[in-house]
Amino acid sequence: MTSDKQQKKIAVINDLSGYGRCSLTVVIPILSALKIQCCPVPTSILSNHTGFPTYFFDDYTGKMPDYIEHWKKLNLTFDGIYSGFLGSEAQIQIVIDMIQDFSASGTKVIIDPIMGDHGKAYQTYTETMCSRMKDLVCLGDIVTPNLTEACILTGCEYKKDGWKRAELREMALEIQKLGPEAVVITGINEGRYLTNAVLEVDGTTHFLRSFRVGSERPGTGDVFSSIIAAQAVRGIPLKQSVKKAAGFVKQCILKSDELNIPKENGVCFEELLSLLIRHRE
Repeated sequence: MTSDKQQKKIAVINDLSGYGRCSLTVVIPILSALKIQCCPVPTSILSNHTGFPTYFFDDYTGKMPDYIEHWKKLNLTFDGIYSGFLGSEAQIQIVIDMIQDFSASGTKVIIDPIMGDHGKAYQTYTETMCSRMKDLVCLGDIVTPNLTEACILTGCEYKKDGWKRAELREMALEIQKLGPEAVVITGINEGRYLTNAVLEVDGTTHFLRSFRVGSERPGTGDVFSSIIAAQAVRGIPLKQSVKKAAGFVKQCILKSDELNIPKENGVCFEELLSLLIRHRE
């Protein structure tokens, strides 16, 4: 386990949505609570996430190279590079270049290949972008696809439930063959349970499940992957990190339902950040 005496920093490539609790407005406070400096690289600026009926959107693709160039002039390196939502094929290449330019010895690369959900790719993701995502995934130390994204990466036919553990392990192995060291397939339906399939570097597979609670909400994947990223740069074992992340997301969902937070407003993780601050391991 790494020492907390030297503060870690993670470059986070994601969009900034002003309202709705997702992407950078989730990542920054979660990493901060876990004593990690978050260094954002915005991919786009939105007034609120796209789950609302109207929103302002400003694509940042054209500005990203100049933004990053100044980091290069400062000779920056990072303990972690964490990639989230990307809005264009060009951004995928920008992230690939960032990993090559800003990685140092021991830099952990966490890829959340956000491409779709509920069996379908998002409208912004073309077949070419989905294919190019494999080029980014191959550079990851840890990748955290949901079940839909795992199917896109492997070409498997999506099904909502009824997955056999052997099928899930085989799909995780197929993703690992692309290049990443470890794979976490999230949000697998198993009756009353939600399961995360964890494939370790050495090929060990864990199926970590918890009782399903509350309602589906945007931003929970950002909470989950942010905890995984923070724990990774601090040297916490992956299985332990996934348990922590899943447990915290579950508590956030319960609290949000208790406070009658509208679903489109995500999870009120702010109410529970003290839990992360007190129990960082």
